[in-house]
Amino acid sequence: MNWQSSNPVLAGRNGDIFDQCYGKGDAGKGDAAAQAEDVTTVSGVVNKTSLLVLLAVVFGIGGYMLAPVVGVGAMTMVWLASVIIGLGIWFKLQGNPALAVYLAPVYTIVQGLFLGGVTALLDAWLASAGITPQGGLAFQAFLITISVMLAMIGLYYTGILRPTKKFVAIVSVATVGVFVTYMLGFVLSMFGVSLPYLWLGSAFEEGAAPLIGLGLNVLILGLASMGLIIDFGTIDEAVKNRAPKYMEWFCAFALIVTLSWIYFEAVKLAFRLALLFNQE
Repeated sequence: MNWQSSNPVLAGRNGDIFDQCYGKGDAGKGDAAAQAEDVTTVSGVVNKTSLLVLLAVVFGIGGYMLAPVVGVGAMTMVWLASVIIGLGIWFKLQGNPALAVYLAPVYTIVQGLFLGGVTALLDAWLASAGITPQGGLAFQAFLITISVMLAMIGLYYTGILRPTKKFVAIVSVATVGVFVTYMLGFVLSMFGVSLPYLWLGSAFEEGAAPLIGLGLNVLILGLASMGLIIDFGTIDEAVKNRAPKYMEWFCAFALIVTLSWIYFEAVKLAFRLALLFNQE
């Protein structure tokens, strides 16, 4: 079977994007042999993903330094740009995944700037309340992201979690639901309306609101993590069916989309925990 990914960049208009690239030769050859024949390999995906992660870190540092200077308004525009550019790249790659070699770095740069800026603003928000998280939010969120990725790799390759059809369907529907909710929350915020619990300001409130918000944050982080399981399955299938070499960049782009979401939820989780435990 061909895995169907919950990651939107891996889902083509007429089914899985890899369906367009299968059947290029006999499946089952080793990684070295596949490399020599110019087809997708696991090592190739890992290398390209590592390059994109490094690019995200570099521009994330830039966004972190820039955010205090430009302010919340400018970072909101960066967030909008990241959403628009991300969706634009997604639609573009459905028709021509080979363009990922050029478009994946563009997406990574914009996403890095946004995530770095968000981290800086949340650090400043905590500082205004007299709270200094140990190591800073960026370090904590990075550790959470790496830990989640390693855990999902372990769960996938030990066979504990596999991307079955039902698993993919549930994760896909939930992912779309979260995305729609986030977009709705952004639109409402322009009119001064905040979604209860999802709004980070609820972490400052009295009563059960901070704990409910924390619980939702953990659930959404878990959902984002499940996306990695499905993407690993999709990438494995691409390697086994010897998809063209350019699909390594496409796979790397898909993983960056998921990892960016995981980091976004991780930095919010670190923010909520810092407030909950009042670290100083």
